[in-house]
Amino acid sequence: MQITRFLPHDITFIFCSAFFAISAVEGFCLTISFQVEGVRIGSGNLFLIAGPCVIESEKHALFMAEVIKGVTRALNIPFIFKASYDKANRTSMRSFRGPGLTEGLRILKKVKDEVHVPILTDVHETADVAKVAEVVDVLQIPAFLCRQTDLIIAAAMTERAVNIKKGQFVSPWDMKHAVEKCRTAGNDRVFLTERGSSFGYNNLVVDMRSLAIMRKFAPVVFDATHSVQLPSASNEDGNGPTTSGGQPEFIPVLARAAVAAGADGVFLEVHDNPQEAKSDGANALASTQLRGLLKELLAVHGVLQAARSTP
Repeated sequence: MQITRFLPHDITFIFCSAFFAISAVEGFCLTISFQVEGVRIGSGNLFLIAGPCVIESEKHALFMAEVIKGVTRALNIPFIFKASYDKANRTSMRSFRGPGLTEGLRILKKVKDEVHVPILTDVHETADVAKVAEVVDVLQIPAFLCRQTDLIIAAAMTERAVNIKKGQFVSPWDMKHAVEKCRTAGNDRVFLTERGSSFGYNNLVVDMRSLAIMRKFAPVVFDATHSVQLPSASNEDGNGPTTSGGQPEFIPVLARAAVAAGADGVFLEVHDNPQEAKSDGANALASTQLRGLLKELLAVHGVLQAARSTP
């Protein structure tokens, strides 16, 4: 286990294993950097986590992985593919949840083997963790479950990288406890994802200060698509299942702000036809808009790096 100390205006040197690098972050904290396949997290280089909300079919998952990989490869952005095998926290019982554990993992393994990208998926139950860890590279703890000690420890003990999404109800400084649970279980390869905070009913707001606060504990990713979600706010005809709405027009605005605030990576749910998506289409980014947005994010990131590298 590593021992770290964070001081407001000082840098404390710490020992680290050969698998980790330590980098200064804007003069107020240290961040662990680690590798997930070909993606280095916390190194100062921007990376992308992207894919559809849920696995809709084998064909669609492979198609989306290829599309996103093509865009990121052209722009030289490291990329982790994400998709869920089971959306266990859908608002309505009548909403599509996904193909389930066995079929979902088969599809994710096929994406990994054929498209050659690292894979992230979320786990909702400790019973699933070991099987999921056999296939994926990053285990994600959903925002609603970010305080579940047994789930975090089970994920940590697989020795896979762990992404803990900050709950909409949790302060950024309290996320240090989730990180400590993972590290206490022997796994330092943990990062956090900001996805907005509850603002009254059926609405979220993003406090960009949270990125700097949480970056004292671990590398930080910004989820620009769930942050524009309007939770459980949509039921257009009154007869169908209630689903979450969204304001996708604000995805670029918040993503640019997060990169400027120092996020290590960006999380985007991307779909070729958001209006027909089986989950979270209302807050998804259309795949045709991905290249333009990533170019903007790289530009913001590049300006900051250039400014910091000159006296």
